Amino acid sequence: MDGQLLAFTGVAAGMVAMPGADFTVVVRNALVSRRAGVACALGITAGLLLHTALAVAGVAAVLTAVPALFRALQLAGGAYVLYLGARTLAGLRRPRGVTAEDAEPAARPLRQGFVTNALNPKAPITFLSLMPQFVPAGAPALPRTLVLALVVVALALVWFPAVAVLVDRLGRWLRRPRAARAVEGVTGGALTVLGAVLLLEPLWAA
Repeated sequence: MDGQLLAFTGVAAGMVAMPGADFTVVVRNALVSRRAGVACALGITAGLLLHTALAVAGVAAVLTAVPALFRALQLAGGAYVLYLGARTLAGLRRPRGVTAEDAEPAARPLRQGFVTNALNPKAPITFLSLMPQFVPAGAPALPRTLVLALVVVALALVWFPAVAVLVDRLGRWLRRPRAARAVEGVTGGALTVLGAVLLLEPLWAA
């Protein structure tokens, strides 16, 4: 039994399940439909796949070495999350019923999930700093890092679609007009705050 791999799986599971922009965007889309929620979850998984590939390739080290590039990505990610939050809050003013988003194909939530995750520059740096700690001494680094990256992607592939399905199962209650507006208000507010934090953080650090 590979104790280090089990330990990494536990740590990575906690990181993947930690509430944040990814979680909130999945909930937001799952309230529209199960298809939208699952598509968003797959988009987030694709973003994590990109991050793990970049971490393996060492691109994360470049982000660490070039603060201006890191801050630019942080600002872009914050702006996008803030946009999603503002759009959700603006939707509260519309009458309930079928909206343009309801009629959209799965490509939109898939894109939202991918962009939300892909524009988070902290993810590849986190993986870059975490993965080497779970490479056994003397073992080839590349194959082991690839295995660890696949663990992260597999965890996301289980967790985020599960969140989408659970929200959809609860949809009978969550989609009642009053409950739906409350949930949309909470998710929109959460995305707005997360986006604002991502935008202000590089300015505070400057």
